[in-house]
Amino acid sequence: MEELKGSQKKYLRGLAHGLNPSALVGHKGVTPSLIEEINTALDASELIKVKFVDFKEKDQKNELSQQIAEQTRSRIAGMIGHVVILFRQNTDEQKRQIKLPQNTKQ
Repeated sequence: MEELKGSQKKYLRGLAHGLNPSALVGHKGVTPSLIEEINTALDASELIKVKFVDFKEKDQKNELSQQIAEQTRSRIAGMIGHVVILFRQNTDEQKRQIKLPQNTKQ
């Protein structure tokens, strides 16, 4: 999956506004069970929120967000406070729930 464009990230952040976090990252950080939970949530809905509970520093949250995105093959649509928004489009076109805007604006 290619990187998300700015307009696509904005669109996804708008869709995610009303969502509740699907997973919580606690003091243990990124664990195999957390990755499994996030993968399950992404398979079900393509767009999720993950909340950081025990991390206050932005650098820590950014690093953990990158690790999660890499391990789940998802893309970061944005980070607001202690919440990261992740998106992974379903590989089966018939099961896709979210259609990304395809304009060329960045």
